[in-house]
Order: sequence, then C-alpha cells, then structure tokens
Amino acid sequence: MAQIEIIMPKMGESVMEATITSWVKKEGDKIELDETIVEIATDKVDSEVPSTTEGILIKRLFNEGDVVKIGEPFAIIETEGASAAAKAPVAAAAQPKAEEQPAVPAEVVQFTQVAEHTEAVQSKDGRFYSPLVKSIAQKEGIAQQELDSIAGTGKDGRVTKEDILQYIQSGRKQTAPISAPQPVQAAASNAPKVEKEIPKPSVSVSGGDEIVEMDRMRRLIADHMVMSKRTSPHVTSFVEADMTNIVNWRNRVKGEFERKYGEKITFTPIIMEAVAQAIREFPGVNASVDGDRIIIRKNINLGMATALPSGNLIVPVIKNADMMNLAGLTKNVNDLANRARNNKLQPDEISGGTYTITNVGSFGNVMGTPIINQPQVAILAVGAIRKKPAVLETEYGDVIAIRHMMFLSHSYDHRVVDGAMGGSFVRRVADILENFDVNRMV
Repeated sequence: MAQIEIIMPKMGESVMEATITSWVKKEGDKIELDETIVEIATDKVDSEVPSTTEGILIKRLFNEGDVVKIGEPFAIIETEGASAAAKAPVAAAAQPKAEEQPAVPAEVVQFTQVAEHTEAVQSKDGRFYSPLVKSIAQKEGIAQQELDSIAGTGKDGRVTKEDILQYIQSGRKQTAPISAPQPVQAAASNAPKVEKEIPKPSVSVSGGDEIVEMDRMRRLIADHMVMSKRTSPHVTSFVEADMTNIVNWRNRVKGEFERKYGEKITFTPIIMEAVAQAIREFPGVNASVDGDRIIIRKNINLGMATALPSGNLIVPVIKNADMMNLAGLTKNVNDLANRARNNKLQPDEISGGTYTITNVGSFGNVMGTPIINQPQVAILAVGAIRKKPAVLETEYGDVIAIRHMMFLSHSYDHRVVDGAMGGSFVRRVADILENFDVNRMV
C-alpha cells in the first residue's frame, strides 16, 4: 500500500488559490483515475478537480468552504500494488540535501522567502488577507488602514491579488516608508489619497418582501461592475446597421454549412469576424490602461458575454480571433457557449480578453449601454435584428423597402478613447456588416 497526496492543480495564470465548495467523494470511497474528487471555486470560474490516481480516499485535508493554495495537498489516496519502499525515494527527492540542491535564481529565492515568512494576516475588524496580498501591500507601501479600504471580490469580501493590483494600477500613489520626521504640511501633501467610501442607501423591508442572498458569482459580478464604473468614464455611441445581406446569406447556406462543418452558424461569429477586422484598423480600442500608460494589445482576443441558466453572466474568450476563418469562429463560439452553460469552462478560457461583445438582442432588446469589462477599454452590444422600413438610394431614386436592421452600441473608456475613435470604430463595424459578400462560399 502507498499513500498519495492529491495536489490542488494550477487553474490559470493568475489563480493562486481555490475554495472548496463541495466534496464529491467521502473518506473511504473508492476513486478511479480522472474521477472527480472535489468541486472548487476560484476568483475566475467554478471547476472540478479529478483524481490523478486510483485508490481509496482515506483523508480529506480540508472542509467545504476552506481555501486551498495552488500546489498544496488537499486529500490523501491509498493505492494498491505500490510498495512502501517506492515511497521513500519520492520523499527523499522532495527534500534533497543542501549540498545537492540546484542553484536557484535570486529572485525565486526572494519570492520563496516572502511566501514562507509572511503569515496570513487579519485586520482589526477580522478581515482576512492572504500572504501574497500582504507581501504586495508591503512592497508597495500600503498601510493597513489603506488596505482595509480596498473593495474585495474574493470569498466573503476578501481582497484578491487582482483586487490589489487593480487598486495600484488605477492611480493609487505609492507611499515610501518614512525614515525621518517631516514637516506636517509636507507629510500631508505626500499622503496617499484614499477614495472616500460612498455611503450605501438604507433599505427598508416589509413583511411581504422576499430576501435573496447573492451567490458567489453574483457578488463577483456586482463588485466588478461597480469597479468598472468607478474606473472608466463611460461614453456610448450608437449606429444602426443593415443586416439584410447577412440574413439572406445565412438563410441560404445554413444547411450546407452544418453538413460541411457539423456546426450551426449563428450571427455571432459573423459579427465577431467584422469586429476583428475593424480592430485591426482601429487598434486603439484593443487596449488597457496602466496608470499613465496605454497598453495596445497585440493579440485580438474577443470575449463574448454569455448568460447562464442561473441568471448570472460569464465571458469566455476566443483567443486570436482575427486569425480564424468563419468556420473556426463558429466552432469556437458554439463550443464555448455550450460549455459555459454546463459549467465546463477552464479558467484560462475566461481570461486574457482584449475586447468584449455582448448580444442584448438575444433577450429581444434593440440596444443597450454595456459596462466595460475591465481592464479593457471598450465593449460592443449588438441588438435584435428586426424588419423595418428603410430608405434605400437607387439609380432610379430613393425607395422605401423592408430591411433587416440592427443597432450597435459601443461603450468606451473616455480616458483613452475619444468620440472620434469610438464612433468611427463602430461605424466601421457596421460598414463591414452591410458590405457582406452575398456570393461568399461556405
């Protein structure tokens, strides 16, 4: 018999910890290889952790609701057919002698020391801070009182790595440690400006009202939306596009398209194709803001806001969308949308987006004013496609005809995207859609 520790796997580039939401297996249960042991939640997505071996679950090291760091064991499985002697070399390899240890770069040693010697700290009011957050705060000169003022999006309002980095990038002035007494006036001028907390409105509850607690995802969405509105001055431009050519083309080829590629084609990948083309012409909308710097993203990674059965929202990302043809975009759109609704997305599939598209038309809305998905600087909402009378210019004069029309609503961060760029971009998207080639082959 041998006992194997099951390690919390890496769940994404920026994910450092996960919360155990539900144990699927009990102690004493037999577990097959790749069988789900536990369900977890991170700051980005809910997921399942499969077993890396088969055997009997003899010990659960954490309870439901506990937070587990990436790389930390959370369960022990006893396996058959392995000798105890085989385990000894593994244990010895895990702790090599000092003289046999390989050289480690200085920056890695420094980070390890910070992680090992920085304990998890709670503020005076009981708020929990992870060692990573505390080390970042210490490095940036953020005092405890200032740290307590940061809005957290983690479990129970905890401040995550992304929260504190976003706080620093959004204009927070770093304070250096005070080494000598300074005049009161000078100290006051150099003190960090802590954003004054906006008082929450009082809410009265009557006997017939129903009180519904926000679930974890809804709390994350709420905090993210409030943060976005505080961070970016939103401006929205509207354009109406004639989608008649696209509607007629799709109706004509959708059967052939499905037979050829095994995918049902919707309007979403066609719109994404147009957006990717327009972004290449207006790269300023494919950007992020870092303090006083504008980061123009090289890759065009399109996020698509997807409604979940629970009523919540998630944004899976199609990486390098401009490098795909229509068939590739269709396959990715359908796959990500289906797995999003079934809670099967991986953390990396909802990160790294550079521009977002949301389809408010799926709910029968003709237009909307979407909120920017930080740290991006723009988002496009597409409305319902409706038949409307429209004036057409022909060689024989103007005529009124029934056309398939759709509104495009483009919200953008006015700190870096002005009206000329924001308005011209959405106009260009509409022009690309209106000039769609009706003779295009599938």
